[in-house]
Amino acid sequence: MSPIVETVFPSRLGVSFRWLVASSWTTNIGDGLMMAAGPLLVASQTHDPVLVAAAAIARQLPWLLFGLVAGALADRLDRRVVVMAMDGARTIVLVGLCAVIYSGQVNIWLVLAAMFLVGVAEVFADTTTSTLMPMLVDKRDLGIANARIQFGFLTANQLIGPALGALLFAAGMVWPFLIQTICVGLGVVLVSQIATPKGAVRAHVDTHVRQDIVEGVRWLAGNGPVRTLALVIVAFNITWAAPWSVLVLWTLERVGIGEAGFGLLTTASALGGLLGTFAYGRIEKRVPLATLMRAVLLCEVVFHLAMAFTTSPYAAYPLMFFFGAYAFVWGTLSNAVRQRAVPTEFQGRVGSVYMLCVMGGMLIGSLLGGLIAQQWGVTAPWWFAFVGSGLTLALVWRELAKIAHADETGGAHLPEESRPGR
Repeated sequence: MSPIVETVFPSRLGVSFRWLVASSWTTNIGDGLMMAAGPLLVASQTHDPVLVAAAAIARQLPWLLFGLVAGALADRLDRRVVVMAMDGARTIVLVGLCAVIYSGQVNIWLVLAAMFLVGVAEVFADTTTSTLMPMLVDKRDLGIANARIQFGFLTANQLIGPALGALLFAAGMVWPFLIQTICVGLGVVLVSQIATPKGAVRAHVDTHVRQDIVEGVRWLAGNGPVRTLALVIVAFNITWAAPWSVLVLWTLERVGIGEAGFGLLTTASALGGLLGTFAYGRIEKRVPLATLMRAVLLCEVVFHLAMAFTTSPYAAYPLMFFFGAYAFVWGTLSNAVRQRAVPTEFQGRVGSVYMLCVMGGMLIGSLLGGLIAQQWGVTAPWWFAFVGSGLTLALVWRELAKIAHADETGGAHLPEESRPGR
């Protein structure tokens, strides 16, 4: 085995993990194509702002409607089969969309319906996929394993996919969706190679889905560190989404970056994310987890303050690179900490609650950001984010030591210096 392959995919993580990563990276390419091609397809059918906004909502609404149900089913059924079935359903919807586009009979209502159905399938597929990782990888390796998934997301979904999707759409409206269909279908084949125990995670299931959801929420509510982590995610997503919802106005009016330069801000953050995810394994080995969590969240507070003062593109781009670097370290770390602490039979339900925290926090933050900017200007949301995130961090500073080692029985009250490093 080549040293490069061993570095990227350590053999100790197993062959099934490599199949999982291959599937994730492949489907992320297709999803990245949709990020650019989807809005372009909508714009080709209507310029009504309400319908354009409805297209974005059609992809997000399924998380709020079906997220908890998806988590419950992930803890009731054969997880590998669920992923294959949902991605198979997504493939069928995309085939239909491609056929309609190719026939020239496409209209905005068919596009909205297709996006909603694709979004529903993604909720069930993505929720269940996240539960496969702890089944395949040892707890101590969940950090590096999540970093590899994040690396694929950044390169395929954030950097390559959108640019390629726009180019393919310009070449022919159907091409990006056709290639996405192939990517998702190939993802089904790759997942089929993963070796997991056949059958449901729980041998005997005699409860209703509603009861399963309630049990999952109760488990999270009763586990102090995991509950606090969920609250941190809600708070920091509210403060992050507030300025992000008016980022385009801030760049145009405050910083003086044009439309083309605005797109490069996302690129800068993605490049920073690549650095963060690539270096994550070394960072986790050298820095105690609680210290790392505090440092990353402190970076978030400082970032908001720096952006509030920024008026120059020469500062905005490096700051966005900095944001991407620490943000994806946090995403990798928080996922690993949660997955280590949550029992296998609760991974789906607790994970779905976390996604609700993310989506709900973003929704609240976006609404607040618009209102704050309307009242006090486009810089005000950054000050709101700075104060809100700073207060949140101050409140949970001591608790982060417990959160970082939530999986260690009886270790919640050990002093940080006595905890083993990872």
